[in-house]
Amino acid sequence: MLLAALFLLAGVMGHDPWKTEDAIHIGIAHGFSTHGNWLFPHIAGEPWPHTAPLYHWVAALLGQAFGGLLDFHNAARLATTLFGALFLFALAGAARALHGEAASRSAPLLAIGTLGLLLPLHEAQPAVAGLAFAALAYWGGGLILQGPAHGVPLRGALMLGVGLGLAFPAHGLVGLIMAGAVLPAPIFRRDWKSLVLALLVALPLIAAWPIMLLSQAPELWANWLQWWQNEIAEATLARGIPEGRHLELLIWAAWPVLPIAIWSLWLHRHQLAPLAIPLLGMLLASAWFLTGSSRTLAVFPLLLPLTLLAASGVDRLRRGAANAFDWFGMTTFSIFAVLIWLGASAQALNWPPKIANNFEKLAPGHVVDYSTFAIVTAIVISLLWMLSWSLRRASWRPTLRWASGTTLLWVLVTMLWLSWIDHGKSYRAVALSLQTALPKETGCIERVGIGAAQRASLDYFIGLRTIPATRTHECNWRLVAGDKNQKAPTGWTEHWQGHRPSERNERWFLYQRQK
Repeated sequence: MLLAALFLLAGVMGHDPWKTEDAIHIGIAHGFSTHGNWLFPHIAGEPWPHTAPLYHWVAALLGQAFGGLLDFHNAARLATTLFGALFLFALAGAARALHGEAASRSAPLLAIGTLGLLLPLHEAQPAVAGLAFAALAYWGGGLILQGPAHGVPLRGALMLGVGLGLAFPAHGLVGLIMAGAVLPAPIFRRDWKSLVLALLVALPLIAAWPIMLLSQAPELWANWLQWWQNEIAEATLARGIPEGRHLELLIWAAWPVLPIAIWSLWLHRHQLAPLAIPLLGMLLASAWFLTGSSRTLAVFPLLLPLTLLAASGVDRLRRGAANAFDWFGMTTFSIFAVLIWLGASAQALNWPPKIANNFEKLAPGHVVDYSTFAIVTAIVISLLWMLSWSLRRASWRPTLRWASGTTLLWVLVTMLWLSWIDHGKSYRAVALSLQTALPKETGCIERVGIGAAQRASLDYFIGLRTIPATRTHECNWRLVAGDKNQKAPTGWTEHWQGHRPSERNERWFLYQRQK
């Protein structure tokens, strides 16, 4: 429990919204909090149908509740910590119900050590909420499969219903795919009462947000529905044969649960019934993953069933495989820990000089300022890691060591490198520079090539909103994102240029229309 708390809390606070997912979802939560439109996600005032609203509601409420103590983005990101804790807790319960007590200890440790979960569990990310409710559904399904002899089907049906029902407002259709794999559990037991009860609980929860949206803002509902129809059509028709990147993504994002899950399937090859629910979940998630995009989050639905499959067999790894897994983890994490400390030395002491030069090139102008808390925490976690080398031999040691090693590296990075990373990934500096360059009265500002994360950051940091460049608008100012060789369009004069400190190619240009 202490390991999980340390893992979930490290790095959630203490940095700006980072480009892409983190900036987008903090921007949506900030929009809910400041502009009062809680019904549908918006980025800088424009509808954003790519996500469902539940995570952002919680993030906005946390941002308001802790507004006097924390910056909004730090408080809002605590929603990820809450949903991450629910995920690990429900995952342990699901593993216990499906595979027994030993699996309930292994499953959260495997999740902590899974590479594809590392960043999403520490940024503003609604997929974590979908994962948490899907894990709750798996827990309920596992209890139903235990049968009436254990006196838990009613509780299982309620948990299945709540998990399935809230997975939709948490993560949309993907959430339903993740949690819906558990729905056959009462059918396997021919427990029709549990099935009916689960559906009676789930359906109102699924329908509540669409009904409110349809009644109060039908145009936004049509927007959301059209976007998902396009996504499904593109996945089933246009993408065809999966790209090679899918396999590459799966191998690293699902490490180490993927090879252990394959071992578990081999171990139970003559009796797959106990693995039926996570196996079905893996098949459904694989279909979505292979026909979808090759972005990192596309593999997310696979990680829950893979973790449950791996938990069923990780304690039964053969001694040679277990020792190799243990030794590889201990060696790899120790080497990377030393490299992180070297990086910290390079930033603070300019030694080794070559590494220090590389840090300066990647984040020009960054000034390191280590707090006593950061240094002491990094030293303590490193000493604890060295103490873990003497853990007694046991079936659970490789799993615990891997989770501990992942936590070690993440804590070291957040204590020693966080300000350097933040310097390069935040849009704060470029937004403030743009604000200084803009005259007080600009009227509308049209945009070209400005992405969602950039728009969210501009709105969050300086309250600037742009509109798409079209012939129907005659704005005197145009904001353009391009490369460093960008030339001013005909009829426009360059007024300002800026970029993030670590960005080598992307440049922002502010043009003024020539009179």
